Amino acid sequence: MPVEFDNLGGLRAIKGYLVFGVGPGFWYGRGSDRTPALKLFGFKDRKVTTLVEGGGGWAISASGTKILASSSGQYALYDATAAGASTKKVVSTAGMMVDRDPSQEWNQIFHEVWRRYRDYFYVGNMHGFDWEAIRKRYEGWLPYVAHRSDLNYIISEMTSELTVQHAYVQGGDFEMPRRTPVALPGARFAFDAAAGKYKIAKIYQGQNEEAIYRAPLTETGVNVAEGEYVLAIDGAELRADEDPYRLLRGKADRPVQLTVNSRPTTDGARTVTFNPIQSESDLAYLDWTERNRQMVDTLSGGRLGYMHIPDMGGPGIREFIKWYYGQLDKEGMVVDVRANGGGNVSRMLIERLRRKLLAVNFGRVGSSQGNTYPDGVFIGPMASILDERSSSDGDIFPYMFREAGLGLLIGRRSWGGVVGISGGVPLIDGGGINVPISGMASAKGEWVIEGYGVDPDINVENDPKSVLAGRDPQLERTVAELLKQLEGKKVKLPPMPAAPNKVPPR
Repeated sequence: MPVEFDNLGGLRAIKGYLVFGVGPGFWYGRGSDRTPALKLFGFKDRKVTTLVEGGGGWAISASGTKILASSSGQYALYDATAAGASTKKVVSTAGMMVDRDPSQEWNQIFHEVWRRYRDYFYVGNMHGFDWEAIRKRYEGWLPYVAHRSDLNYIISEMTSELTVQHAYVQGGDFEMPRRTPVALPGARFAFDAAAGKYKIAKIYQGQNEEAIYRAPLTETGVNVAEGEYVLAIDGAELRADEDPYRLLRGKADRPVQLTVNSRPTTDGARTVTFNPIQSESDLAYLDWTERNRQMVDTLSGGRLGYMHIPDMGGPGIREFIKWYYGQLDKEGMVVDVRANGGGNVSRMLIERLRRKLLAVNFGRVGSSQGNTYPDGVFIGPMASILDERSSSDGDIFPYMFREAGLGLLIGRRSWGGVVGISGGVPLIDGGGINVPISGMASAKGEWVIEGYGVDPDINVENDPKSVLAGRDPQLERTVAELLKQLEGKKVKLPPMPAAPNKVPPR
């Protein structure tokens, strides 16, 4: 069909037309670059017309003559023709209600989940279990379900009989209580018993050029330092028997004032104002990775690079891009996937890490070291750290790291869950499930990783005593192994050859 190349989806044929959606490209870690649209291609005039700009889902009537589409928070009905945009009729949902019997709904959900597993589980033998008998055993509990969370529990117990990971069940028709947002300063408080006052024990430094790593107390104009006492919050005295976070509850959407002083008295105290954040987890993560990077730099004398990949999704790609390319001149690289939460981009990272140097481009200006061909080749030895929280695609990465011959695996055996899922299956009350639909086998045709994990080449545990003392035995051993590989070597690109003389001989 003479339709321009684009991100097309939802193709349907009706009398006289093809109906299809046009959407933005999919980007990990960032929003779309344009709004979607619903379009029609006419068989007779061979032209494309736009029916709906923006919006979400749509459905075609059984007759193929009408299209119901959602846009801007409302539903509208259109004629399924090239002139359909002018026939828009808003469909009101005001007053729509339904009477339901929760027990009947829960019964339907239970059996739909069972059927979904029967029909879509990645192997038809259901891991050798009698799935019919399992259904009969667990449906006996349905009369005792008194809440949607009870049903989730029963479904979880039923699917766990298959001994498989990624068997998620979530949500449903019940309300979660509203959480009061807390204004967080990106810092840690500590109580000074001798002074009877709280002080700022630590300020996360963050990276204020990135919104996710914004550290409120380091922003321009906020004059406060570690070790200073916090005497009041928004004018309310912070007493010894008070919890600082109680005075920060419900204030996350506006600036907050701290009364601070280098001494535990009000004499000479000053007031500073900061714009709070609602979660400090990203700042704590950045603080941990920066501490690891500094440790690697110190232990290796600047020879080794370090990067941590938190997951195999948007954040993981973001951190990889930030830290891989800027350290290509290092002689060795520590690739840390501890606590990697998984996703589906490990193949992209492995493909990039396994690039081999084929040539070097040189010029009179620009990099004096030259540029690798292909681009972005790391030429030094690498090693990867994994642990028991390296999960899902975080399991797959270290397995493939070894299969690709990229280097040693150091740490602890990984989680062991690689029977994968796609998008969740919606249930009638708004809940959802995920059915494990694809298992991983080795190049030899054998199931791998699931239910066991990936063994490291060198087994190192981060014992509590070492961690509490500020050490990281897994990281220390990884640095030592890479430095051992670098003994007596200097990893660097070849120098620029002598300039060629192309004057023909006389």
